[in-house]
Amino acid sequence: MTAPPLIHKRVQRLMGNRFELSVVSPDPCWANQRLDAAVAEISRIERLLTTYSDDSQTNQINAHAGIRPIQVGPEVFALIERSLRLSALTQGAFDITYGSLDKRLWNFDTTMTALPDPKTARRMVQLINYRNVVLDADQRTVFLREKGMRIGFGGIGKGYAAEQAKRVLRESGVESGIVNAAGDLTTWGTQPTGKAWTIGIADPNRANHQAFSYLAISNMAVATSGSYEKYALIDGRRYAHTIDPKTGYPVSGLKSVTIIAPNAELADALATPVMVMGVRVGLDLINQMRHIACIIIDDTDTLYTSTNIRIKTPATV
Repeated sequence: MTAPPLIHKRVQRLMGNRFELSVVSPDPCWANQRLDAAVAEISRIERLLTTYSDDSQTNQINAHAGIRPIQVGPEVFALIERSLRLSALTQGAFDITYGSLDKRLWNFDTTMTALPDPKTARRMVQLINYRNVVLDADQRTVFLREKGMRIGFGGIGKGYAAEQAKRVLRESGVESGIVNAAGDLTTWGTQPTGKAWTIGIADPNRANHQAFSYLAISNMAVATSGSYEKYALIDGRRYAHTIDPKTGYPVSGLKSVTIIAPNAELADALATPVMVMGVRVGLDLINQMRHIACIIIDDTDTLYTSTNIRIKTPATV
């Protein structure tokens, strides 16, 4: 008798985040071999993009900022090209040169007791400008014009890794699954029951991230950026971890932005800039994009959605 298909899961810390990978198969051994390959793929991408290793391609680019171009692999070059297009589309609300703003200015991992020095913030912000990233497609080189500039893939890397893990799984025969990269997730196929996957959107007012709404999706990706994830309490005011690249200070007014898109890289890359842009400008951008949807919750708990979303119980796109 043929065994029924089940969901096989792997939870692992990768790229500094909690990844959860799920595949549907009747064979647990076969499923675990595929999960091993997907984890290996995410680890490979982490080595390419990390800023915690001196010899990563990212750090080589940063180390030679203002000095000379660095030749990189086609994968990193293409990811930077796409990042720069998103930077232009969002008028710098998404900017891969945000790397000059690091833990020396804002450290949301420890208890901050005072706001950062405004002069230091202004100096660091001056180095953020995606227009100063020079690409040479023929030589496949990347050059940062200003010394001290740094690029980083914190706003797009998890989504990219999730999509690449999905690609590896699908190429090896996995017909249904989810790759969840700390809330940036991509889905394909269906649950063992044949129904679409049910994705919960975290309630920003609940510490345990209990869902306030659900989406039934397949072959789509979801990413959420929220002020509740990491923040500092200074003089009784909460400062969230999403930084406006133009000011160097945290954005305010929004608790949560959820993007629904065809792939996790795009969903991941759009969540932060919509947080920076705010309700009106952010929704205006999303409403002009095909096959992209957005759910926003502001600080007064008012819910806003793009024009292509119908809220029901559960919510559906």
